This record gives sequence, C-alpha cells and structure tokens, in this order.
Amino acid sequence: MQRYKILHRTYYSFADTVRLGPHHLRLRPRENYELRVESFALNITPPARLLWHRDVEGNSVAIATFDSPSTQLSIESEVIIHQYNETPLDFLVDEYAVHYPFTYIAPDDKVLLSPYMDLPDPETRTLLTQWTAEFWKPGERIQTYSLLQRLASYINHNLSYQIREEPGVQTAQQTLTNNTGSCRDFAVLFMETARCLGLASRFVSGYLQSPPSATDFGATHAWAEVYLPGAGWKGFDPTTGEIVGSDHIAVAVARSPESVPPIAGSYFGNAESSLDVGVWLTEC
Repeated sequence: MQRYKILHRTYYSFADTVRLGPHHLRLRPRENYELRVESFALNITPPARLLWHRDVEGNSVAIATFDSPSTQLSIESEVIIHQYNETPLDFLVDEYAVHYPFTYIAPDDKVLLSPYMDLPDPETRTLLTQWTAEFWKPGERIQTYSLLQRLASYINHNLSYQIREEPGVQTAQQTLTNNTGSCRDFAVLFMETARCLGLASRFVSGYLQSPPSATDFGATHAWAEVYLPGAGWKGFDPTTGEIVGSDHIAVAVARSPESVPPIAGSYFGNAESSLDVGVWLTEC
C-alpha cells in the first residue's frame, strides 16, 4: 500500500468584480477496492455552499454556489489516499476474451457497454483502421492484453507528447495529423482506436505521481480504460505506454472527455479572466 497526499490549487482572477455561477467540482478520487480516501478537504474563497452527489458514472461531484461577488475565485482541495493497485497485471480474463478478436457475449454486458462502443464518424473510422494496421494486422491472433499494451506503447513511441494549456481535446484525426498531443489527446486516440477494434473503452481523468524534481511535483493526467470480461475495467496510459498502476489516481470516468473537467462553472460580468493551476502529489 502507498499513501499519497494530493494538493490541487485552482485560482481564477478577474479584472473586475463578477458574480459567480454554480461550479461543478470533480476533485475527490474514486474509491474502490484499489483506492481508499483517508481524508478530503475543500477550501473555497469566496465562501460557497456545497451539495454533493454521485453522477451516472459514480463520480463524486460537488456543486458550489456563491452569494458574494468577487474579483477572484480560489478552490483548493487536499486529499490523502491509500493506493493498493501495486500489482496491476494480477487479473484473469474470461477464457473467450483472452485472445483478440472476440465479441462481448453476456447480454447485460452488451447493453451496459454499448455507450462505450460508439464508433467515430466514418472518415475517422477509416483513418484509424488504416493506422491500426501499422501495429496489428487483421486476422492476427493475439492476447487481448498484449494488443492493448501494443497500442499504448505505439502511441507513446511514435507520437510526440506536448503540454497544451488551452481547453478542449483534439480529435483522434487531429492528433494523428499533427503527430503530437497532450495526455488527454492520446487518451482519446487510444479510446477511439479501441472502439474501432470492437472494445468498450472510456476516458479517465485524475492524477499521475511522478518522481519529484525541482519543477515537477505531480500533475493532472488522463488515460483510458478498456472493459475486459472477467477482469473489469483496466487502465492503459498511452502517454507513458504502460498499463495503469499505483502511480495513477482516478478521479472521474466518462464515455467522453468533455464530461469530466475537474472544475466547470460560469461567471457573470464583462471582466477578463486568468487561470492558474498547481498540483502537488507526494508520498506520505
């Protein structure tokens, strides 16, 4: 077991006084048999009323509402977690799905997984099918895990990683055309490629623990999960080229990346705004 402390600070500064609309906060990590939250605290300025709920994906969401106008919004979350996912390869896949290709056979699985198998538009589908042929030939029989690991590794080795501060996510077509992308762009490319292969996949946002340095203390991060019968949702990180392990901390999952920003809200006024975000993730 590893114990981590995550400090996530977000500052919005406004050139003039504004009124703040409701803000949806997805900052509390997802708890399951692999992860336990020891403590969680939110500090918000100006003061906010919080209402918590779990969305349709089981993500913890806090809705913050404000009474006071302000020239700044500060949101700081501090969480301590216990991470148990130290043997990510310790799983068994149902016999019929050990090798690819396969199709999901359980009737309930087919119904529940259908939103995670939506195919991209025909043009993107054709592009991804051609691109997939660079690392897997149709008809080749391969272990399903090995194919997914090959996909993650191929993205990691053949595309150039780039930090993008601007909001939004590139399409898979844009990422392949530019030959570069951020972690969330790589996650979408992985996810849509998996769907073109007939595999249910979803987007994950969270944190990545990395070796400390003078400039890097951890970061928000994104990756993808694929549903493997018998093993459940298994994470793959095309940015690192590896299966997801104890250094990945999931906060929210969704069928599309636009659904799970860490913070989403609005303000009323004509003032320009600026954003400053910092994340510190340390073992404790």
